[in-house]
Amino acid sequence: MVAAVAFFRIESGKRDAFVDLGLFRNRTYAGATLSNFLINATVGMQLVSLQLVQLGGGMSAQQAGMLTLGYAIAIIAFIRFGEKLLQRFGPRKPMLWGCMITGVAIACLMPTQVMLDSYRVIAVVGYTLFGLGLAFYATPSTDAALSNLPMEQSGAGAGLYKMASSLGAALGVAISGAIFTALGAGGGVRWLEGVITFQGRVDNVAVREAAMVALGFNLLMVVVAIASILLTIPAGKREP
Repeated sequence: MVAAVAFFRIESGKRDAFVDLGLFRNRTYAGATLSNFLINATVGMQLVSLQLVQLGGGMSAQQAGMLTLGYAIAIIAFIRFGEKLLQRFGPRKPMLWGCMITGVAIACLMPTQVMLDSYRVIAVVGYTLFGLGLAFYATPSTDAALSNLPMEQSGAGAGLYKMASSLGAALGVAISGAIFTALGAGGGVRWLEGVITFQGRVDNVAVREAAMVALGFNLLMVVVAIASILLTIPAGKREP
């Protein structure tokens, strides 16, 4: 935190700063970049759900990895569809749809109280929807961020936008993993035991509770991303 404050104070006072923080005065750019950071941070759900089925369900790394095939297929198959949606509706609606689909994907992975066979099925559906949501979101979000910047700021803007993706993914994995590990090692989340009945084995309940909370954190980030889009991205198509 101290380093972040110092970096902001130093950079904001320089004419030729390493990071042009003035870009964030552009409301649309700031909102698109923030939502990009948050949506990429939800990649932490992959770490949590894969650790869950391995530690709690006894699946091998290869078996767990097979559950994610739908993610890769969906994002490759539908990435151009996001471009078509951008052309037809402008950036705001596809960004919202992408976030909502991503939220549904995470919600699919949250019922860790079910049996492993059932969880495998919903995990496949959840990962496929996750890829679909990112495919819907990616191109419209990039367009919303960069098309609203002056030409002389487009290079710096693209760099910051990409940095938000990488930083979001890194922090998302770190925070989600920390929540999952801390709660799992600490015996789980006691108040969930009186609210949700966990089926099957009881020796892995702490891991399942920890995963549910960590996935809930990822769902919260999607909600904040949707709010940032609603508040900053203008509705309708951009004027040519």
